[in-house]
Amino acid sequence: MKFKIEKYFKENIYDLMRKTGYYFQGKHNADSALSFVRPSSGYPRFHIYLKEGPDFLIFNLHLDQKKPSYKGVKAHSGEYSGPVVEKEAERIKDFLLKL
Repeated sequence: MKFKIEKYFKENIYDLMRKTGYYFQGKHNADSALSFVRPSSGYPRFHIYLKEGPDFLIFNLHLDQKKPSYKGVKAHSGEYSGPVVEKEAERIKDFLLKL
């Protein structure tokens, strides 16, 4: 699920995401997005690819149900829509808009 929020935060993106309960995982090489997960380990977990624009943030959120089945393969069982993902997106939006 993709969503966009206007960027008006004073904090750096890493501290901001940590406040929402997400932990930095690394850079996603395919599109230079930053990768964040919640919780920091274990499955299922929420996973966000975050791109920073000049005055906005673009979130690409999904729910990883399990880790990749085959070593060296990044494919996984993920949910990109549905009530659980929508509820998490709303939680993030509500939290960030209250800062």
